[in-house]
Amino acid sequence: MSPSVPYHLELTEEPAAFLAAAGSHLAADPVLTTVIATVTERIAAADERGVARGQHPCWWAVVRDEAGAVVGVAMRTAPFEPYPLYVLPMPDEAAVTLARLVHERGEPLHGVNGALPAARRVAEEAARLAGGEVRVHEHLRLFELGELAVPPSPPGRLRLATANDLDRALAWFRAFGLAAAEQAGRDEPHAMPDLTADDMLLRLEQEVVWLWEDERGEPVHLTAANPPANGVTRIGPVYTPVRHRGRGFASAAVADVSRQYVERGVRCCLFTDQANPTSNRIYQALGYEAVVDMANLVLTTPGPA
Repeated sequence: MSPSVPYHLELTEEPAAFLAAAGSHLAADPVLTTVIATVTERIAAADERGVARGQHPCWWAVVRDEAGAVVGVAMRTAPFEPYPLYVLPMPDEAAVTLARLVHERGEPLHGVNGALPAARRVAEEAARLAGGEVRVHEHLRLFELGELAVPPSPPGRLRLATANDLDRALAWFRAFGLAAAEQAGRDEPHAMPDLTADDMLLRLEQEVVWLWEDERGEPVHLTAANPPANGVTRIGPVYTPVRHRGRGFASAAVADVSRQYVERGVRCCLFTDQANPTSNRIYQALGYEAVVDMANLVLTTPGPA
């Protein structure tokens, strides 16, 4: 760390304490910080309901400059392998310090996700300390809706999913990771939490899952979102089974969900895999505009000699 620009890192395992420290920082750029804001609020709500946390690491980091201002945030809360650290923009020196802090805690780090270049800086330092290497698993891009362009509507209608749709919604959430990887030409599925039936029931109660029904009333597509945080909702996953693709269901559903949020005064954002030309084309045609490039990075360490 440069002695002329000292940074102080604060770690906490309490989401409420993190939000108290970094809430203004998150609210200042609510699109960029959407993942940390929504995940933190979800964990805080689960804590209040008495839901036990898993055995994986679960903590948040706040980076302050010499004057005490928050200049960066990160979290390690992912309940799925490789339990990646999620990093938002911060000074290079702070990113290096964060990697060293994780190393000093004795936590193996096999993945770093988040905004570039900070996420890569953390990953490179963590790999150096472990004697490993960094490779890109996914190149992602965060988009925000500008002026919504409503596409032609295919036959059918969009409706909120209900408890009666639990099994289908849960299966399609789980299928999304594999489908996203296949469309991007990867063998490894997109990493996602393994939602339980209770997790899905909560999302259905929150009214953040929609199904498109075709003209016969058969569900043929799912679009979901996250409850808004700081006036921003993040749309996804967006999933259409193979036999129903190519008929415009995804475009129509995302447009309709986006419209509903816009009419409520909520900003909309979403992520795309840069290797998936279909999703990038669809969302840009709807009026989504690129905000920042991100990446999911994997850290590999040498095996035993």
